Amino acid sequence: MSRPAIVIFGAAVRADGGPSLTMRRRVMAAAAFGATLQDPLYIPTGGQGRNGPPEAEVMARLLQDLGVPGPAIRPELTATDTLSSARACARMLQGHEGPVFAVSSGYHLLRCVMLLRTFGVPAHAAPPPEAAHDWRERWWWRAREGLALPYDALLAGWERLRRRQD
Repeated sequence: MSRPAIVIFGAAVRADGGPSLTMRRRVMAAAAFGATLQDPLYIPTGGQGRNGPPEAEVMARLLQDLGVPGPAIRPELTATDTLSSARACARMLQGHEGPVFAVSSGYHLLRCVMLLRTFGVPAHAAPPPEAAHDWRERWWWRAREGLALPYDALLAGWERLRRRQD
């Protein structure tokens, strides 16, 4: 059976163990998009950060609070950054039949999709949440992504090339 999968890239957990605003917005966007699909599988990704439980656990709880049934959620709890999230989710999705969608903030989405594709997952971008920051913060995050995207692309490409040679 072909089943759509929605990979939700993590964001910070607050000191009190609750979701950051960015995480909350990403999960809400994923749930809203998932409501337009038939029986989607949700894969929140993100391991233990500085605060509280792992990001994926917090996102799974948010998804359930939004009405997503527990069996439709498969958390990925090991990732520590975007690159390791894409790698781990690609492993989880080996043999998966159906479309795969990435959910993240708009400034981050291109890198998420590119990394999933580099690891062999034909991912597409889901609609991102609305930006919560003022224009200065948006430009800061875009500049940061502008540096991170080629860096991660090189690392992921190198990793994929090494695997082919093995």
